[in-house]
Amino acid sequence: MADSDKTLFQKIADGEIPADLVYQDDRAIAFRDIHPQAPTHVLVVPRQPIPRADAIEPEDEAVIGHLFTVARTVAEAEGLSDYRLVVNNGEGAGQTVFHLHVHLLGGRDFQWPPG
Repeated sequence: MADSDKTLFQKIADGEIPADLVYQDDRAIAFRDIHPQAPTHVLVVPRQPIPRADAIEPEDEAVIGHLFTVARTVAEAEGLSDYRLVVNNGEGAGQTVFHLHVHLLGGRDFQWPPG
């Protein structure tokens, strides 16, 4: 992948851009969001570039499941028992970086539907 084709999250995963990492392994990274929407706002990102949820293929199932396991691990490390996980698919849904990621939000009460 050419450097100019990499997303911001791919550059973070590749160590080209610094981030406040809270977790990393060979399949995923997790780092604090620079514009947090809750006291705890961590992004869980696969190292493998998947642009959005509707681009997930059957062969991606293991890494997608791993993202949720990582989210649970990070939530436990952050002392959260109640938290929200969010995946946006497309610009109209609020996706701004087209590299699939899970938002882990916690540390405050949330309403449904979200406001």
